[in-house]
Amino acid sequence: MSAVQLGTDQSAQPASRPRTVEGFPAGFRWGAATAAYQIEGAVHEDGRSPSIWDTFSHRPGAVHNADNGDIAADHYHRIAEDVRLMADLGITDYRFSLAWTRIQPTGQGPANQAGLDFYQRLVDALLEHGITPTVTAYHWDLPQDLEDAGGWPNRDTAYRFAEYLGIAATALGDRVSTWTTLNEPWCSAFLGYSSGVHAPGRSEPASSLAAAHHLLLAHGLGVGVLRDILPAGHTVALTLNPSTVRAPTDEPVDQDAVRRIDGLANRLFLDPVLRGEYPADVLADTVSVTDWSFVRQSDLAEISRPIDLLGVNYYTPMLVSARRPGADAVRADGHGASSHSPWPAADDIDFLHPAGRRTRMDWAVDGTGLHQLLVRLGRDYPGIPMMITENGAAYDDYVDPTGRVRDPERISYLREHLGAVRSAIGDGVDVRGYFVWSLLDNFEWAYGYSKRFGIVYVDFATQRRIPKDSARWYAAAAAANELPVQDEIAD
Repeated sequence: MSAVQLGTDQSAQPASRPRTVEGFPAGFRWGAATAAYQIEGAVHEDGRSPSIWDTFSHRPGAVHNADNGDIAADHYHRIAEDVRLMADLGITDYRFSLAWTRIQPTGQGPANQAGLDFYQRLVDALLEHGITPTVTAYHWDLPQDLEDAGGWPNRDTAYRFAEYLGIAATALGDRVSTWTTLNEPWCSAFLGYSSGVHAPGRSEPASSLAAAHHLLLAHGLGVGVLRDILPAGHTVALTLNPSTVRAPTDEPVDQDAVRRIDGLANRLFLDPVLRGEYPADVLADTVSVTDWSFVRQSDLAEISRPIDLLGVNYYTPMLVSARRPGADAVRADGHGASSHSPWPAADDIDFLHPAGRRTRMDWAVDGTGLHQLLVRLGRDYPGIPMMITENGAAYDDYVDPTGRVRDPERISYLREHLGAVRSAIGDGVDVRGYFVWSLLDNFEWAYGYSKRFGIVYVDFATQRRIPKDSARWYAAAAAANELPVQDEIAD
């Protein structure tokens, strides 16, 4: 992302602490998150090679307004300013991803030292400002060379990932104590290889299920590599995007739709990692698409290597129903327009619009979905600590004539969802922290720059940063370890 130009603007300073209500446990972590391709830019510098997102974003019609991440928020050139902004806002934890093609340009072979140097500078700057780094090794930017060799449906890609992760952990593991293997493998597999609305833009349901398995295998292999390289006591994690899935009625056909989508969205990823098995009903549901012959005998033992933390990304619940005879298909699952479904063997299920408030992404605002999800995860997969690794909302933000970005809807969203986290903790769920998505406005994948998720506004023409009111509200909450009673931010 681009540089912070604060000048005499005091909006970057945390608001004076207001009166607060019941707080979070001692040691609860308050952070912000980003992803490499969405913010870094500098796609042709210092030995970096193209990723699938470089290729996809330059494909005509693939991304809104023909946007791409060539410059994005120019974070590659502005890490000093961006880290200083985080420090000014009192953010104590920063989750960022590594760009595979900066570190290993073709996805195999020796490391690119210039790429490693960039991340070493970033980590050093964070530590100098008292900010704890959390690394995500893979956030969707597969080297194009590996996609040309078959991509995630190709088993060899999992082994290439483990090799790359070993290079990164060797270089940064002495200073980074929390490592996440993958971010949202559901999106990589099903948006990339089934619906095709994400890179690499393939619409092959059978390949998407193979990709899901090989992503999980990559995770398991990566856990083994991290255990071998990292010092004892470091945290090894996986971040998923599980969903609360609901139906509009109690009719058996609608409840079965919930079961099927829950299987593809949640259990297909959670069960292999945390139980060492694929859910039998999902295998049966998808037998018309694939015979699962790509799963080898030892794979599940590899995939289920113990992890220390489960990252949970949550934005909105899903409402699904069985399609009634004669009804047209309904797609409101929030994953972009495509004639192809991201849900293998589930073309007869409709995704409905829940009533109520909505974000700019047209996603329902419903913190009860997060509370329900966390309680369910704590119940069904006991013993695994959790972290909210992404949560936030896009709205139509703009700079007003006074130079301020007022975003009361986002503050309300954050309050509701942080309240849901606090309630889940009160119910006995082990949630260790919260990362707001996102620190900065950025390249929002197929939506380009049309959706602003940041708590910091980025003027992409000038790369100026302007902390929004939500940044000041979040800073006050983090400083107090409690939710402020009022959402209003003083002028």
